[in-house]
Amino acid sequence: MTPAVPPDRLPATPIERILRPLHRYMRMESFGGLVLLVAAVVALLWANSQWAGSYHHLWELPIRIGLAGWEFEMTLHHFINDGLMVVFFFLVGLELKREALMGELASPRAAILPIGAAVGGMLVPAALYAALNAGGEGGAGWGIPMATDIAFALGVLALIGSRVPVGVKLFLTALAIIDDLGAVLVIALFYTAELNVTALAAAGVILAGLVAMNRLGVRRPGAYAVVGVALWAAVFTSGIHPTIAGVLLALTIPAQTRIDPDAVLETGRGILDEFGGSGTEGERGPASEDRQSMLQMLKSLCDAGQSPLQRIEQGLHSWVAFGIIPLFALANAGVLLGEGFAQALTHSVTLGVILGLALGKPIGIILFSWLAVRSRLAVLPPATSWRALVGVSFLGGIGFTMSLFIASLAFGEGSALLDAAKVGILAASLIAATAGWILLRGDPSTQAAGSPSPAGDPDMADAAVPWREVSAAGVEARDRIGVLCPGSG
Repeated sequence: MTPAVPPDRLPATPIERILRPLHRYMRMESFGGLVLLVAAVVALLWANSQWAGSYHHLWELPIRIGLAGWEFEMTLHHFINDGLMVVFFFLVGLELKREALMGELASPRAAILPIGAAVGGMLVPAALYAALNAGGEGGAGWGIPMATDIAFALGVLALIGSRVPVGVKLFLTALAIIDDLGAVLVIALFYTAELNVTALAAAGVILAGLVAMNRLGVRRPGAYAVVGVALWAAVFTSGIHPTIAGVLLALTIPAQTRIDPDAVLETGRGILDEFGGSGTEGERGPASEDRQSMLQMLKSLCDAGQSPLQRIEQGLHSWVAFGIIPLFALANAGVLLGEGFAQALTHSVTLGVILGLALGKPIGIILFSWLAVRSRLAVLPPATSWRALVGVSFLGGIGFTMSLFIASLAFGEGSALLDAAKVGILAASLIAATAGWILLRGDPSTQAAGSPSPAGDPDMADAAVPWREVSAAGVEARDRIGVLCPGSG
């Protein structure tokens, strides 16, 4: 009998052998942050070179989009910020829903710490910024230092390697996702232009239709994509920033599988047994009609064993991490570093952003985390020291993508205030990343990651269990389905 070949050991085609190194790097946590960093550096160099005119001209190219009788005219820059970034916010919404249902936020006990830390990490930076700019021309930028760039933050964390405790990674991921939710709410409530009530009502009707689709069992991503485009058009016309449509659409995507992992395994084994007895051993030619039918059944079974939310999230992740976000950075990070750069460093907007991100973020995260642990509402993740948490809190000060996005909404394109905010964002993100890396690199808990004993109050040791249970539950289900459906996890 021919031995079974694991799916990841199948003979590689020539193109697979060529692309294998790239695929290996793309699976590394640090690679997304590296691509984003390269895009930001290219934008800075381009905007300050002899070809600076072409940089600014490129993003002002006009684009016209026709949709169901509606016509939208915008520049390439606006298309990236108001169109493509909707996909990024859609992915954020999917991640938020997944974490709330089956991830780090599913257990109230485990969720309290990152939620409290995120709230502190939003309030303190906003307060520090407002202290310098309230009542002035830069007052509208108070929301800029509130968010965390999850790609950059996890990228820096990945540079330290496997020594970082799993609980630290889970905490930072949950913190960044909650931060993104807070930024979405800030954009919707405080950075919205005049409302078009008719378009807003149309958006409400479309959203209700998406909820009905979920309830009726519609599971095809294409159906949600078509209706989602209509939702984007309505929200765009309403005056609310269109990226909100991405989050709303994500919340309507079905998160339940049609069958559980046990049923997948039982049914799948039956199909495979029948498949094995219906052909010639070692046969490599075209599959017979019976075998082709069984393969289709197996494919349908794999689809039923995975939720639309999981499939869409996995399918979009690479496009967003290696396409949309770097393109956004390329279009938005090009700030002039000439004679006005030194003046910008002393501008109240720049100082407010730097203080908010590089100082306010870690203070807020640590203060509210300490209060949650001290009040015995939460406990530090397993094998995590307070020094490691301080290091992570500095990584929370890497604002970049979301901070640039809010800055463009607060001050408008082409304004001196926006340039000052960009200088502050770049400087603060560099400071925060460096400080976080140094603290985590030298922390003893990262030298002996994997210790089973939880950190924190010994009387609260059992409270750390949700961090382990929550992080393991999804992995177990994924692995069990992965036996039959390689690549589904």
